[in-house]
Amino acid sequence: MTLLIKSLEPVKELYYLWQPVYPFLAEHIRECYNRNDGSVAEIGPFCGVIFALQKIKAGSSFSLVTFPSGLTEFYREEAERHNTTDVIEVIDSDAALKGVRDNTYDLILFRGALFFPSLFSLDFKAVYRALRTGGIALIGGGFGKYTPSPVIDGIGKRSREFNLRAGKIEISEDMLRQEIQTGKIPGTIDLMSEGGLWVIMRK
Repeated sequence: MTLLIKSLEPVKELYYLWQPVYPFLAEHIRECYNRNDGSVAEIGPFCGVIFALQKIKAGSSFSLVTFPSGLTEFYREEAERHNTTDVIEVIDSDAALKGVRDNTYDLILFRGALFFPSLFSLDFKAVYRALRTGGIALIGGGFGKYTPSPVIDGIGKRSREFNLRAGKIEISEDMLRQEIQTGKIPGTIDLMSEGGLWVIMRK
């Protein structure tokens, strides 16, 4: 338990460090989603963009589905700080998306999903289950294509340090393509390398 708590501290530091990125990344996500309605969720440990998505109204309802255990209260406090407790539901969950009904979300954003096996095991099937028919999930990570270079340069070094402390590993585009080809990822799948490395899942 103590080890887990220590491993989550860099996650919180990354949340604060990436504050300047969220508005730009939200614009990239909205472009991929190409809608201004629907049910939107950000899931996992590495949340924060949901507040920017709600602000620009890239959806009509919003949820923050957080895991592993130990982060829920942190994000509830952040929802209070953003004055969004009445519009963003914070759900305590796990990598299997416990407590999330089938066919719930039109857009799922799952940052850090591919890179932190020490924090959780990525369950593509759980993400697919939570998507509504016609929905889209962006699973991966990166700054997005609209974040200006000065913003990236300003946090890049510290971001790498915190990511390593949180247990980040490197995943290549070729490795992801192999996993897609073996059929281990459900749905209609595309790979996006612009602005990071993302699996785009459609149901």
